[in-house]
Amino acid sequence: MTINPAQICPNDSFTGEFSVATADITPSLSIYARNWGASLHDRAEAVHKPLLMQCLLIKSVDNELLVWFAADLGWWKNSLDEQNLRNHILKKLNLGEEQVLFCLSHTHAGPSICSTDKDRPGGGLIGPYLTFLADTAVRLCKEALNSMRNGTLTWGYGTCDLAAKRDYLVDGEYLIGYNPLESADNTLLVGVVREKDGGHLATLINYACHPTTFAHENKLLSPDYIGSMREVVEEYTGSPCLFLQGASGDLAPKHQYVADAAIVDGHGRRLGHAAIATIESIPQNNYNLAFEGSLISGAPLALWKPHKTKPDYRISTKILRVEVNYKDLPSLDELTLEYELCENRVMKDRLWRKINTRNVIGEKKVDKIPIWIWKLGNSIVIAQANEAYSIIQERLRTTFPHQNISFINIANGYVGYLPPAELYDRDIYAVWQTPYAKGSLEKIIDQTIQAIQTLNK
Repeated sequence: MTINPAQICPNDSFTGEFSVATADITPSLSIYARNWGASLHDRAEAVHKPLLMQCLLIKSVDNELLVWFAADLGWWKNSLDEQNLRNHILKKLNLGEEQVLFCLSHTHAGPSICSTDKDRPGGGLIGPYLTFLADTAVRLCKEALNSMRNGTLTWGYGTCDLAAKRDYLVDGEYLIGYNPLESADNTLLVGVVREKDGGHLATLINYACHPTTFAHENKLLSPDYIGSMREVVEEYTGSPCLFLQGASGDLAPKHQYVADAAIVDGHGRRLGHAAIATIESIPQNNYNLAFEGSLISGAPLALWKPHKTKPDYRISTKILRVEVNYKDLPSLDELTLEYELCENRVMKDRLWRKINTRNVIGEKKVDKIPIWIWKLGNSIVIAQANEAYSIIQERLRTTFPHQNISFINIANGYVGYLPPAELYDRDIYAVWQTPYAKGSLEKIIDQTIQAIQTLNK
């Protein structure tokens, strides 16, 4: 019988060559590692689990190469540090800007990766550490190039209830913590790379949830929940597991801001086992479920059976640049004077972050935010530098229900939050933290949808 496309379960696969290489990037405990304004310490005292950098290479039959890094790091306070690292990778490997994604997990229990923190306790180690990160990325890519193997990347959606909404109104004040009154996006997207015989080469986990379980009292270097999640998945598949932070601007665990590693590990196991359940739902390489007809039994039965599909070898890449306005911001001189006069440790830390952001912006009134869009077969990968709210991944997945959409925060840079326009009249952290004007997120959503529609033609 002829099978109508509407009678086939969607299954996004890409067939090509793949390789993964991994390195431990855990720094010295002497490095500056103060990520929380409320912290009373500047350095970690021990390691909870190692911080990793992973490099996944993807190559098409036409030798188009994509290089995908996932690193257990927080965020870039100074975008020049990220630009220097990525430019080093591009130059040493002779790659184009569109070919590379350097994605951070956004752990809040890692070292500072801000070169302007050099005068802080342990800050003198940051510069050499940044050099180490850049050299490690190049080494991993070269290592992976020597072990490419034929395989197929297949995606599947699942769910995990680890993430909760985190903008919480209490007595007229918006706090950042579990909001029991709203439902969070619990979508989990899992990609499995398998060889022809079904052996696992790698697993990709795309999930949106702030790694803020460890907080101000924690004195351990840690990838947060990503560490135990990775252990669970890697033990099950026998292959490397890469974590890709989703649109988590408004999402975090219900139970967070702790120093108890058991809670952190429990969060990771929840996500890890949800990922395994999703892996079990993903069909074999280049197979779909297809409707094959009916059967009269005690009830009229709809018969769906595995259906072989042709391998999809297509790769396409695009960098979309969305022009948005900056808010009216205090001048660098004003922020610097306020910082010098401030005697409160927490407020001083907050002002220091604003100074770093203002340094990057300079006198510009507008920015062109780059959005990396990769199409692998029929699936779409979207990556950008900021902390977008989860509405963007919800909108994209609703708009393209027959494609697996991977959305990634804090890739190839960092500037600030991207909250929805309706929040700009509220005193919410993400609104006063971001340098971007009202409506920026909506512009990105609309133009990203248009770009995907163009790629799909």
